[in-house]
Amino acid sequence: MKTVSVAIDGPAGAGKSTIARRLASQLGFRYVDTGAIYRTVAYFMDLWGVSPKDADGVNRYIDELTVGIEYDEDGLQHMIMNGMDVTGDIRTQDISQKASLISAHACVREMLLDMQRDLAKQYNVIMDGRDIGTVVLPKATVKIFLTASAEVRAKRRCEELLAKGQKAKYETVLKEIQQRDYQDTHREIAPLKMARDSIKVDTSEMNVDEVVAEILKIVQEKAGL
Repeated sequence: MKTVSVAIDGPAGAGKSTIARRLASQLGFRYVDTGAIYRTVAYFMDLWGVSPKDADGVNRYIDELTVGIEYDEDGLQHMIMNGMDVTGDIRTQDISQKASLISAHACVREMLLDMQRDLAKQYNVIMDGRDIGTVVLPKATVKIFLTASAEVRAKRRCEELLAKGQKAKYETVLKEIQQRDYQDTHREIAPLKMARDSIKVDTSEMNVDEVVAEILKIVQEKAGL
């Protein structure tokens, strides 16, 4: 039976994970957080003391890494690194920045590409990232480009970090988001860009419920659900 795939791309802090998770729950789809996959690679390299800018080091150590995804009873994605659940360890601002740099390496993207595509072949999925609609799933049933101003994204990220008990300074987070945007849009391999057949949704003036409702309507119409 043909599966339905929804690709949600967009810059850091646009709310992709939150929106994708809610959509997957409402539609009964698997949510695939590709950002978490790259964070896992970045975390692994960090443990080995390999800089995300060290191409030789990344190439040398990548064969020592195995990455897996497991889902719990609530459908939440858990990242498994060499047999260990590192889901909680990869959610730091430092690893987020390093994941952006790690994802620019061809050996990393090649290693993870088949894994992501296989998930979309096996299940109905909501997959979010930077290049899902352009590279990973170019024939996705529905493509969404989720965005918001850098200032709004920085404010949201600060609130998210503070809610988790982590320190967050708006000016610092804004600068990091702007740097992340530059890295993601200027990398040679699979840069962040909007696919020609993608539908742009700007969430700057919308709350989560409004965004979910709008994208849900788009998905139902496009996929005939």
